[in-house]
Amino acid sequence: MSEEREGTDATQSEAALLSRLRLIEDQPLKTRAEAYAHVHEELRDALDAADRRRGDQQGAADRQGGR
Repeated sequence: MSEEREGTDATQSEAALLSRLRLIEDQPLKTRAEAYAHVHEELRDALDAADRRRGDQQGAADRQGGR
């Protein structure tokens, strides 16, 4: 059931991102460039956070396996 919820959350996040990108596309060029830069920063931060969590989880698993 947890996997099903994660899939739903991912689908909703993807739909929200696509909606946001469509809104950005309708903006004048300068505004659009700034908005895309902001989206880029947000996505980069999210990926970096996911990498840190994954690294923390891997480190915890390694420590437990080394007992």
